[in-house]
Amino acid sequence: MTTSTDKATLAATIHNRLRDELLRGEFSPGSKVHLSETAARYGVSPSVLREALNRLAERGLVVALPQRGFCVAELSVDGLLDLSRARTLIEAMALRESIADGDLGWESAVLAAHHTLQRTPLTEADGRVNSDWSEAHRQFHHVLLAGGTSKKLTSIADDLRDCSDLYIHWSRLLAHDEQRDTAGEHQQIAELTLARDADGAAAALVAHIERTTEVLIEYARSTPAESDRVATV
Repeated sequence: MTTSTDKATLAATIHNRLRDELLRGEFSPGSKVHLSETAARYGVSPSVLREALNRLAERGLVVALPQRGFCVAELSVDGLLDLSRARTLIEAMALRESIADGDLGWESAVLAAHHTLQRTPLTEADGRVNSDWSEAHRQFHHVLLAGGTSKKLTSIADDLRDCSDLYIHWSRLLAHDEQRDTAGEHQQIAELTLARDADGAAAALVAHIERTTEVLIEYARSTPAESDRVATV
């Protein structure tokens, strides 16, 4: 007999698998997630899959459609600009607080998170973003902002970044921004942060976020099939 705890654990496992597939580009922007087919592929019930999808919807990776199931988030220029603006404002503020309030333990955590990120391969053999790198990337950005006294501010920044996961991956999978020096950007942010250069670190972080926005907007506007589909959310 399946208990509620077993179901929650299974839903968490499916959530992680589906999130990885979304970030690897297995689903195209705006595509519908077919509940029965996807549940059968994972070997779970539709209710377990629905619970996992609801969690992904909270992170902005999929969209719940009333009475129609779920679809992958759209590549939306308006939505991307709005999210990017919110991230630059919130994350720059949180980083400034971290630099002002962070102690030696925080500095050590930033060093360790950056070291892990730099030592983790960005892509896999097929050119897709490595899931281990995605986790290291998420942890690095979290630790950067975790030195401030406002845990609520850090939490809001984390939530906004979660909503950006697809855009970060699409900037490579769709826009093919392969000339980007991602490691160099992270190193600059880390060095300026640890030097307690609040203005420089905040500017580097904002430029880092805006690079993803710029290449995706250029891709969307230069690709007829995509620009026809791009919707405001």
